[in-house]
Amino acid sequence: SVNPITDRRSAEALALVQSHRAQGYPTILQAMTEHVRSMSERNRVARLGEWQVKQVEGDLYEIRVQLRDQGVTGEWFEREFIWHADLSLKKVNAASLPADGVTPKEPDAAR
Repeated sequence: SVNPITDRRSAEALALVQSHRAQGYPTILQAMTEHVRSMSERNRVARLGEWQVKQVEGDLYEIRVQLRDQGVTGEWFEREFIWHADLSLKKVNAASLPADGVTPKEPDAAR
């Protein structure tokens, strides 16, 4: 993975994903941080891992972040959120089931 701070294109891909609209929240980043906050309000622990950026090819980047939640009985659940960011199209697509849950569907172009 690439350090987003030293690579302008990676930083752009990360910003594209983090600032993308989320289900029920203005941005994906807010949805993730709000989940962690709401868990702690219920005296449960949630940890958001480090955001990772990897160039797939050309303008296509993969952005990943892990979210660990502590269940009611103390066990840990880990989910990996993966998105693909296309810098030339300025498009973000969910690439994992958990990411699909927070990423709104694009309106159907055929309509």
